[in-house]
Amino acid sequence: MKLRHIEVFHALISCGSVSAAARRLNVSQPNVTRTLAHAETTLGVRLFERHPRGLTPTPEALRLWPAIEAAVKQLDVVDQLGRQLSHGVDQHLRLGASHAPGHLVIPGALIALQRRLPALEIELVTSHFSTLCDELLAHRLDMALAFEQPAPEGIECEHLMRAPMKALLPPDMDAPMQATLEWLNDHGLILMPEEDPLGTLLGQALKARGLSPAARLRVKTYSVIAELVIAGGGTGIVDPFTAERYRDRLQVLPLAPELNMNVALLRARHVPWPHAAHQLRTLLIDQLATHSKRWQTD
Repeated sequence: MKLRHIEVFHALISCGSVSAAARRLNVSQPNVTRTLAHAETTLGVRLFERHPRGLTPTPEALRLWPAIEAAVKQLDVVDQLGRQLSHGVDQHLRLGASHAPGHLVIPGALIALQRRLPALEIELVTSHFSTLCDELLAHRLDMALAFEQPAPEGIECEHLMRAPMKALLPPDMDAPMQATLEWLNDHGLILMPEEDPLGTLLGQALKARGLSPAARLRVKTYSVIAELVIAGGGTGIVDPFTAERYRDRLQVLPLAPELNMNVALLRARHVPWPHAAHQLRTLLIDQLATHSKRWQTD
């Protein structure tokens, strides 16, 4: 199949009619009809059954669909790369981040980068790990900062920092100098989902100490855990970035023993970085080192 065949086939499957496909492709209906006929002649099979209400894909078309969909996704990747090149390699940077480091670490690094490269255009997206990886693989992001966990094929993780998770307590609660998992568990510990990277660490630590919490709440968003603690919903354990943001509203305590999490820089393997990405990497490491020193003195 030729490239034009693929585009028309995808539009017809997605839209369900020649007229709608023509509008999507910004061409005439006869153009779509001719291209479809040529594709069917080339393949030697009928791809759609015609009827007054539109088109119905044949079994042969449905067998082709997964490959066609994958091809269109790759065309989108080429389009994204082309847009990047049109902006200039050193004039445009697309950065992703998990929500917690995106609030505390990224701003200072981006401000410093803008001072170094005032003409640089920067896009920042905060999302969950799996979404960041998808965006990197599709070349819609150049790099991403996230909590480290197993990454899909094609994603390279560079370990940047190891940091201790923190306990959150209501401001008026009598608390020990260091919070143990046993103590927190006895005081309404709010858990994370087990599939969450920090939730996995916490679940393993609880199991190792023979604790089986009767979890009343499981919350994926770490800032929501902090808000629940403020509202009197119990105690929480979160990453140090989130704990730092809530330090003036909650008691932030070290865990005993420590429960550590890792921060990593993600990129698509075998994809060259723009020059600005290398500079931002250095600035992010500096920001993380500053926060790490502060946490060590807590």
